[in-house]
Amino acid sequence: MPYFDAASAAPLHPVAREALLAALDEGWADPARLYREGRRARLLLDAAREAAAGAVGCRPDELTFTPSGTHAVHSGIFGALAARRRVGRRLVHSAVEHSSVLHAAEVHAADGGTVTEVPVDRAGRVAAAEVAAALGGDAALVCLQSANHEVGTEQPVAEVAAHCRAAGVPLLVDAAQSLAWGPVPGPWSVLTASAHKWGGPPGVGLLVVRKGTRFAPQGPLDERESGRSPGFENLPAVVAAAASLRALRAAEGGADEAGRLRGLVGRIRARVPELVPDVEVVGDPVRRLPHLVTFSCLYVDGEALLHELDRAGFSVSSGSSCTSSTLTPSHVLRAMGVLSEGNVRVSLPWGAQEADVERFLAVLPEVVASVRERFGAPAAGPARPAAPEAGPGIVVDALGRRCPVPVIELAKVIGEVPVGSTVTVLSDDAAARQDIPAWCAMREQEYVGEEPAERGVAYVVRRRG
Repeated sequence: MPYFDAASAAPLHPVAREALLAALDEGWADPARLYREGRRARLLLDAAREAAAGAVGCRPDELTFTPSGTHAVHSGIFGALAARRRVGRRLVHSAVEHSSVLHAAEVHAADGGTVTEVPVDRAGRVAAAEVAAALGGDAALVCLQSANHEVGTEQPVAEVAAHCRAAGVPLLVDAAQSLAWGPVPGPWSVLTASAHKWGGPPGVGLLVVRKGTRFAPQGPLDERESGRSPGFENLPAVVAAAASLRALRAAEGGADEAGRLRGLVGRIRARVPELVPDVEVVGDPVRRLPHLVTFSCLYVDGEALLHELDRAGFSVSSGSSCTSSTLTPSHVLRAMGVLSEGNVRVSLPWGAQEADVERFLAVLPEVVASVRERFGAPAAGPARPAAPEAGPGIVVDALGRRCPVPVIELAKVIGEVPVGSTVTVLSDDAAARQDIPAWCAMREQEYVGEEPAERGVAYVVRRRG
């Protein structure tokens, strides 16, 4: 069964498996002890730190192993903010950061700090100039991912890092999705990453604090990991994580594999819109991760689509509100202003087979068509002709109905109103605020805006043709 969700967790790399098993035999002792077994464990820990530092492009004594990538993000943010408290308490981050950054920002704001969110364009990319404009006198820290985990768009880290250095504000880079593909450029101050994203075992994160960066670890401290991550290290997992990262970065085949996966993803990006009508491929088509592509399908329930693809033998992910317990679209897709319903993220692991990608492309059209038929979606294509003069509008009651139903009901009746007239959709589904404007952009209709309603929200669309 092809596994196409490496962005969530990559399969354990063979080198990681071998290193893990070996370290279970050799690295079980306390590396802080001076007897033979402790010295052996210490040698393994030092070698792992040196290997990971080489892949990151930092000094070994700048790198700390943490229990997870999320732990690294939280420790990095609060340690950097605490050290800058006299300068200011404003945290700056992009609108598409990982939830670990957003959760930390919420805690910071609740504690009296302030937060500035920098918007992104429709491809999910921040403008370095907008980040620079946010670097006022009270800015304490900037957080920016190197590449987005949902749509694959790479961020202008080097340019932002240069602006931050000029302003004297540290930059924390979340490199969880990109580190396997190469070091992060630019004069960043703090970097975080997570081993299970590159084929290492779960439960290992990286926190790198460059020399000269003011940093005050928070919480109870001990003598381990320079006081930045207390507790006994999971040494076998640390050794396996470093070994797999070094193996992926080895000169032999690493760049070739990235190029091969980039070609397969390019094929998916090009062929999905040809094979499936009413699809929006999202994310930057050029400045992107080599292994990840995301697209959204009109008139499709995301949960149903993922279940059908699973039945067909493909493991993929989604940012659709239809698959979320909160019933709200992904904050990444929302910030980009793109369609969220029927969202599919394909992220290929190292070694993904071309034949599996071709089979996915062969299966996808039938799967999408079957889900659309189940929901009574309208046929693909432009709305049917109507009289050119304006006339009375139509009100569609979609209250109590989840995505993609509000958009489907809109599409069914848009052809029944004259050009220039409106369709008003009543909906209490949060996804409608995102998906109705996205539908208008895809179908060349005019989104007028929202109006108050007795229940839910009234979304007004004017027919153009």
